[in-house]
Amino acid sequence: MSESQACIGLGANLGDVRAVLAAAYAQVRQLPGTRYHRCSPWFTSAPIDSSGPDYLNAVACFDTTLSPQALLEALQGIERCHARERPYRNAPRTLDLDLLLYGDQQIATSTLTVPHPRMHERAFVLLPLAALLPTVVIPGLGPVSTLLSSVAGQSVWRAG
Repeated sequence: MSESQACIGLGANLGDVRAVLAAAYAQVRQLPGTRYHRCSPWFTSAPIDSSGPDYLNAVACFDTTLSPQALLEALQGIERCHARERPYRNAPRTLDLDLLLYGDQQIATSTLTVPHPRMHERAFVLLPLAALLPTVVIPGLGPVSTLLSSVAGQSVWRAG
């Protein structure tokens, strides 16, 4: 299989957030068929359409030979290792790994949508993505630099 650049969102707001995110990123770096890993700075944001503590978020990008579905399944496996539960939409979580981009592909299956369907509405995704890949174009939506203006009012700040 040929190589594609994948970008994933990492986030958490329950438990020892920094330790869990560091461990999860280390696990992502060890996935088979992946190389050239890069991670954005960390950003803090308030929950959207939910309650709970603030989230810590970042975006990681890497080259992979894993298929989009295989990558999604590997990410969900890492989430399960960190006690991820899905009691309801936007529930607080120990770990959230979202497949945001897979090359320039647009994918819509019963289990996977790429680009991530709400990424263009979320500053906690766009800011770290722009910090890592300032010229990236989100398929079907446009350049990340253009999309940032639509989320400018959201409260997201660089973590210390």
